[in-house]
Amino acid sequence: MASVKLDKVRKVYDNGFTAVEGADINVADGEFVVLVGPSGCGKSTTLRMIAGLESISSGTLHIGDRLVNDVPPKDRDIAMVFQNYALYPHMSVFDNMAFGLKLRKFDKSEIRTRVEQAAEILGISSILDRKPKQLSGGQRQRVAVGRAIVRKPQVFLFDEPLSNLDAKLRVQMRTEISKLHRRLGATMIYVTHDQVEAMTMGDRIVVMKDGEIQQIDTPLELYNRPVNQFVAGFIGSPAMNFIPGRIVVDGGVHFRAEGNAFTCAISDSSPSLAKDTDVVLGIRPENLEVLGSGAKPGFVGVDMLLDVVEPMGNEIVLYARSLEHVVVARVEPQTLPEPGQTIRLGIDSTKIRFFDGATGLAVAS
Repeated sequence: MASVKLDKVRKVYDNGFTAVEGADINVADGEFVVLVGPSGCGKSTTLRMIAGLESISSGTLHIGDRLVNDVPPKDRDIAMVFQNYALYPHMSVFDNMAFGLKLRKFDKSEIRTRVEQAAEILGISSILDRKPKQLSGGQRQRVAVGRAIVRKPQVFLFDEPLSNLDAKLRVQMRTEISKLHRRLGATMIYVTHDQVEAMTMGDRIVVMKDGEIQQIDTPLELYNRPVNQFVAGFIGSPAMNFIPGRIVVDGGVHFRAEGNAFTCAISDSSPSLAKDTDVVLGIRPENLEVLGSGAKPGFVGVDMLLDVVEPMGNEIVLYARSLEHVVVARVEPQTLPEPGQTIRLGIDSTKIRFFDGATGLAVAS
């Protein structure tokens, strides 16, 4: 296996459009790194530059100790698994998995050994003689992964490989890929637009927006300490609630929501929270609770109009609003008022985050 290092890598197309701007990513040997972001953020373009399918406009790309900017894809010792399985319909599963090895003139006994080993790892030994049309979506995806495994590359690249699967099968396959990573100890770079996939699979996550890297960190660091409002809103499901307002001094330091919807007392110990400045309060849905008629220590109570209630069995997702501020809360199963009535939500003041109203950058909570 090998490390992968991108140093100030840019991709600018002939029409002047910049798809990736100054990407700096260091993937350690054996690490599982996930590139995540909305459509058009540059994550797939970055992966394709690593694979050699897109040229690099500037910057350097190393796989191991070798500079590979101008090395053809076939000589980079990488294997890529695409969103579309790209299996040959007239070939059996065995022949699909063996095809790349045959092109490289491997010995027949070596080919059989590698294919059978990969099939055993993926649990597809019983379907090696079938054609792709006889397989389910999950089986086809396993074959595509197996075709990559038999090559024993330095780096595995995955470009949204689970997008064509149904929700239940996606959960199963992402678990299988995570187990595969642990078993092989392989260097893997995985692209997805699904932040749940990113959070559950990656050792580290690269969050991208508009061709630029916003933050690179472990899943929990991204969740607990996002560097800006975009990362905070993208990581987590349902997304973090954002409420614009100001820091004011009125018998203490407070956050006052836009339109005077509510006021929240905060600590004045941090110089980062400048007084009389515009900020955005961020609070995750799971850090909200339904309060009764009384108060709860550490929580700021806010009266809101209940809009929608979504019972999920183990929890309730509810939507409420105060003036123009709409919030989503994840609460324990309980009896709630009918939509259209007033509900009192408690905001856990210890879990509040603040973002600069102008730049969106995180400031001290």
